[in-house]
Amino acid sequence: MRSRFAALAVWVAASAVAWPALAANRLALDDAFARVAATHPELRLFDSRGAVLAAERERAALRPALVAGATLENAFGTDEARGLQGAELTLTLASVLERGGKLDARQALARSHIDALAVEREVRRLDLLAEVARRYLAMVAARRQGEIAEQDIVQRRRTLAGARQRLQAGASPESVVLTAEAALARAELEKARAQQRFGAARQYLAALWGEREPQFEVVAADPAVLPEIADFAALSALLERTPELNQFVGQRRIREARLQLARSQASADLSWQAGLRRLEASDDFGMVGTLSLPLGAERRAAPEIRAAEAELGALEIEREARELSLHSTLAEAHGRYRAAQLEVRRLQDEVIPLLSRAESAAERAYRGGAISYLEWAQLQSERTAARRQQLDAALDAQRSLIEIQRLTGQAFVATNTGNTP
Repeated sequence: MRSRFAALAVWVAASAVAWPALAANRLALDDAFARVAATHPELRLFDSRGAVLAAERERAALRPALVAGATLENAFGTDEARGLQGAELTLTLASVLERGGKLDARQALARSHIDALAVEREVRRLDLLAEVARRYLAMVAARRQGEIAEQDIVQRRRTLAGARQRLQAGASPESVVLTAEAALARAELEKARAQQRFGAARQYLAALWGEREPQFEVVAADPAVLPEIADFAALSALLERTPELNQFVGQRRIREARLQLARSQASADLSWQAGLRRLEASDDFGMVGTLSLPLGAERRAAPEIRAAEAELGALEIEREARELSLHSTLAEAHGRYRAAQLEVRRLQDEVIPLLSRAESAAERAYRGGAISYLEWAQLQSERTAARRQQLDAALDAQRSLIEIQRLTGQAFVATNTGNTP
């Protein structure tokens, strides 16, 4: 399944820290997409709605029914009309002759509803896939937060070991050891919190396909892998083909069909009736016929026509307003993605390596008695904070990317030869 949110599916990377895993049931992002597409009730509901609209189309194609009737006159009265002696029986067949193209207008309206349903389903499908991607991202985020906490735990254990050595040598007070133990406990607490968030995020994701006790494990991934995307002008051009705007094409057909149906009401329908009557007095038969045409049909249809014309005229304004909203949302998501992408790269290439080197140098200096515990611990905290800052920026970029893909309906996938849309 090549999803429109495939950029998230390329986060495959080796995990640096052990994490609770169920190797037999590993869930990739595309697997989550497939589960939701196959089982989510909102998407399955469109099949039922399609069946309803198909039935309505068949009903719209029906012509007015033929009505068979029988009329008995001059029966069961008094004197000459006593019993059936003077009864006259008339057999009739009646119907309505539709005028003004009402049949074609009804069929056009039914077809336009069916055509619009497919676009509506695609819009809802993209919304659901975006929600899947966001919930999957929450699991990845919790995993990475746990990995950062585990790295911090390793650092804090080294600090604690160094503090104990200094205490035993009489070069450091006990308060330093207690402070190091507290820092280690806080790091372990952060790891436990990340594991709890991971479990909650997994439950939240599984709820999309109705799984009550999820047993899957997400594929190890690195949210800092960010693909290159086109500039804003190129992405704005893609909005013209997005399903959210394509909905207005279907809505225009629906409103045009409604207008045509309203106009057809200005032509009154002709009711007719034909029959055969038996005259009891002479035992003869005669033909009877009736034609009727309502008056004032054009005047009665005028309000509905004006309402349909107003709805059709308002549609273009609705589309313009929606397009402006989409462009604003796209501009915000594009700007946030580029800013977060820059932050991730600078932290990865410059800040974190420098802090890592500084922390290693501080450890050597501390063990040699050149600096205090607080200086070493501060550098450890700075390094961990930088990793968390990078993760937060990467997650913000991924959320923006999900929104860009939802708006444009395009996937931006990182490849081995480069990042291509």
